[in-house]
Amino acid sequence: MKPKVSIIMGSTSDLPVMGKAATLLDEFEIPFEMNALSAHRTPREVEQFASNARENGIEVIIAAAGMAAHLPGVIASMTTIPVIGVPINASLDGMDALLAIVQMPPGIPVATVGINGALNAGILAVQMLAVGDNDLQIKLIQYKENLKKKIVEANEQLSKVTYKFKTN
Repeated sequence: MKPKVSIIMGSTSDLPVMGKAATLLDEFEIPFEMNALSAHRTPREVEQFASNARENGIEVIIAAAGMAAHLPGVIASMTTIPVIGVPINASLDGMDALLAIVQMPPGIPVATVGINGALNAGILAVQMLAVGDNDLQIKLIQYKENLKKKIVEANEQLSKVTYKFKTN
């Protein structure tokens, strides 16, 4: 089984957040790999990964970083594969990471999700892959339908909650 998605994080301390993307990819039966790389501590390894990602079968990269958060942008500068950046709340409530990832120079885009938004990064990766995969598109439609059902069920539960002045 060859990975289609690569989940890259600055260190294993990001795993509690990035595990949400991994769980979603598992749910969709999409092969993926997970690695720790650092734009600052292992720049040669980052370059080697990004330069070889396409020939290794990677179609989407999800890259997480906190604080200075250069990892997603550095990877994006070295490949044409779509990169989804996940800002990690490591300091300053994650705003430093969010701004570092989202404010890329022209020509080096990084799709960016919310702070600690690995689940949305996983969903976005699935949506990118589903563009050329009808079976995956069907799974994605079902996933989104299930999201709707959860809200309908939540409203059913809320209808049973009573307050003196609640009108519904």
